[in-house]
Formats: sequence, structure tokens, C-alpha cells
Amino acid sequence: MSEELLIRLGSPTLKGLKAGSLFTCKIGTWEDDLNDLRELNRKLSPKGLKIVPLSRNDERMLLYLFRPALLVRELSRPEAVSLLERAGYRCSSYGECLTDLRKKLDPDLEFPHEIGLFLSYPPEDVAAFIEHGGKACKRVGCWKVYGDEQEALRRFEAFERCDRQCRCQWKDGCPIEQIAVSLPAA
Repeated sequence: MSEELLIRLGSPTLKGLKAGSLFTCKIGTWEDDLNDLRELNRKLSPKGLKIVPLSRNDERMLLYLFRPALLVRELSRPEAVSLLERAGYRCSSYGECLTDLRKKLDPDLEFPHEIGLFLSYPPEDVAAFIEHGGKACKRVGCWKVYGDEQEALRRFEAFERCDRQCRCQWKDGCPIEQIAVSLPAA
């Protein structure tokens, strides 16, 4: 699992613009993958970041890079709590929510579109996506926008700037633990 992949797909999380990023990578042996995750967590945890596997099959692993402090804030919003509880999540801690999300990512189950809440998508957009089956949105960017289009565009542009900045830093030889920022405690 490469640090470059984290930078390419997780830059807004590394820079504190969103609670989490989700991506897949090819797997090695379970022991090698665990060692890679331990090493990444060793580098990133001082910056308030964690990376955990959410699911794994014979070829790929679904990873979640996240900031627990931001995730707690996102999942504590009344709209998010309501949506998660309706979907059967236990909402007393972010750990329980992640455990429930892992179970819902079973390939035999319907995809849990509430996963957008774990990625800092606006709850109104996540709820509308579920309600409308992904149709009739106002705009498509990092997510399908049903609510505040101007705010979504502002965030899309911020994510793009962040991605360019992180890629430049990486290309210039900056290590991932320097690219990731520390945020004040929530």
C-alpha cells in the first residue's frame, strides 16, 4: 500500500478539510497489509489521523483514512444521527458506527449509501441520494448535490486545490507525515 495512493485519494482528509476518505488498494499477505497499516498509523496518528480496513476480498482491501475528532463531529449532527439510526446504526460512539458500517459492507447486502456521512458529505445530500436513488440531483462532483449547490461547489474547489498542493509537496519529496496537518482538538 503506497503513501502516494493516500496522498492521491486522501489529500482533503490529510489536510483536515473532511473527516474521512475511502479507497481501495491491492492486497498482499494479511501480515504484510497489517504491518503497512501499523506503519502508516505510526506516522499519521500524531497528526490526529487513523487508517483502518473496512473490508477485504481476495484481491482488494477497502481502506478508510479518517480523523476521529472530525468524524465524531460529523456523526453527531442531528441529521446524521437520525439517518444512521434509521439505517440501524448504533450511534453512541464512532467506533460502533464503524463496526456497523463494516457489517453493512458485506457484498451480499445492499450498498450502505449512508457511507457518505463518514466522508463529510452533507447529511441532506446523503438523505436525498438515498430517497431519490441517486437521480434528480442538482450537480455531480465529489458527491451528488441535492441541497446547497454553492457550498458544494466551494468545497469541491477547495478539495481540488488541496489535491494539487499535496501532489506537489509529494513530488518535491515531502514525506506524508509532513503533508498531513495537525488540527486543534475538538
